[in-house]
Amino acid sequence: MAESSFDFNKFIEETKSALLSPAEYFSTMSKTGGFVEPLIKAVIYGTLAGIINFLWITFNLVPAFGSMFGGGLGASVIVTSIIASIIGLFIGGAIVLVISAICSGSTNYEENVRVTASLMSLYPVSAVFSLFTGINLILGGIVSLAVSLYGIWMLYNALIKSLNAKEGPAKVISIIFAVIPVLLIASSLFCYKAAQKLPDAMMQSIPSSEKQTQEAIQKILEEAKKQSQQQQ
Repeated sequence: MAESSFDFNKFIEETKSALLSPAEYFSTMSKTGGFVEPLIKAVIYGTLAGIINFLWITFNLVPAFGSMFGGGLGASVIVTSIIASIIGLFIGGAIVLVISAICSGSTNYEENVRVTASLMSLYPVSAVFSLFTGINLILGGIVSLAVSLYGIWMLYNALIKSLNAKEGPAKVISIIFAVIPVLLIASSLFCYKAAQKLPDAMMQSIPSSEKQTQEAIQKILEEAKKQSQQQQ
């Protein structure tokens, strides 16, 4: 199959459609045309996500990033994001293919890679919303969960609309995938709340410990004084 030239205007329209109307988009998306187009899409999405994360790091808008990497990370975050998007495209294509096969859908690798490229339109969106983590960790967790669930909704539509998967198995797999981020986010928030309470509990225990230590020292001194008096 001959590779066609990349149409940037078409890319923008397809990105909008994939994000805003996944059911309609995946019903009509092209499943042929080679690997160049999905590769370019993945690189663009990876570049955008990398630039956004770079801005958050540079202006220290997401403290977790700043504390972990510092200002020295520089433009390498963009390069890393691009490389990750390229690798993710082809590995993701294989993963989607396995899921599609389980749901009795298409097992054509090219089709699954092209679907994966469209799903990656959520990549820069996720990077944008990661800003909420810098505002409040709980809010960031909720927003991250919402983005993850929307991505699963997009995958569900891709399976049944584009890859001709059976609706029943696709629903089951989508529900399983939805439970995983819910549990991960919930456990992370629980640990965060517990970690917040730990310093307070430690601070409350310090005065009691100091008091006990002082009493023990005083008893030792009194015993030493009594022994000294008896010896005299």
